[in-house]
Amino acid sequence: MASRSPRLSPYMTFSRKEWAKLRAAVPLPLSEDDLSALRGLNEPISLDEVTAIYLPLARLLHMYVAAAQSLYQITDTFLGNPSPKVAYVIAIAGSVAVGKSTTARVLKALLEHGPGHPSVDLITTDGFLYANAILEERGMMQRKGFPESYDVRRLVRFMADIKSGVPEVAAPIYSHLTYDIVPHDMQTIRQPDILIVEGLNMLQRGDSGPGGIGRVFVSDFFDFSIYVDADEQHLYEWYVERFLGLRETAFRDRASYFRRYADLSEDEARQIATRIWNEINAINLRANIAPTRGRARLILEKGGNHLVQSVRLRKL
Repeated sequence: MASRSPRLSPYMTFSRKEWAKLRAAVPLPLSEDDLSALRGLNEPISLDEVTAIYLPLARLLHMYVAAAQSLYQITDTFLGNPSPKVAYVIAIAGSVAVGKSTTARVLKALLEHGPGHPSVDLITTDGFLYANAILEERGMMQRKGFPESYDVRRLVRFMADIKSGVPEVAAPIYSHLTYDIVPHDMQTIRQPDILIVEGLNMLQRGDSGPGGIGRVFVSDFFDFSIYVDADEQHLYEWYVERFLGLRETAFRDRASYFRRYADLSEDEARQIATRIWNEINAINLRANIAPTRGRARLILEKGGNHLVQSVRLRKL
């Protein structure tokens, strides 16, 4: 079972093999074709990985959701009146290139196939970045993805509405092709059973956000939080690999914000990717993202092969 953590550690640590056993008899509902549609660029997730890591996690989350629903019913009974339907909110945080988006999509697919087939929505906090025009006006384009580049007030209002049971809540949409907010386009969330929120700085607490206004923080609205972790050297290598892959694909689209990088040689592209990593992503990781790891309820620790090597679950 879980290895003994130091007495003062708030986490139980499971090896990959130990965690895989916690799947119990939960069936695998995804095919290889299903997984291909969920897999991100340079994110070699396999059905074996889904079976060993994500099925046990989905099983645990279903248990947490059921427990939360029971608590809501108890509260309703105590108050003597039914409350609005409120989504169970799961946050997924971690560095650029660590595989947050793939984790979020796979979990969404697994949770939708769980007991009772709950409705599951997924949003990313990219939609709450300020538009490029605002970032340029404020001289913040090189700080995109840092806490101050988000419209924190709007994000907090969105989360407050979700947790207040508002029937329809709109979230702005971000395009990775144009590297900007999509004007006049919104994603409407209609009281799902589960909402997954994925982003870089999800677990921050502090007035600089994207975490909070005064004493209210985005993380205050989360029921469960996951941090996807990896060694910084691996993250750098994965980022460069992804950049090279995009140079051959998305960057070639004429609408791409990064079209200018499509015709670079491989050496030139590596140099550009390394510079972006060192000047932006690594700084954001060290200053803002990695320090929040210890606030997560669960940590997925990846090795250099992209596979989760161990899982840390916060003690109750």
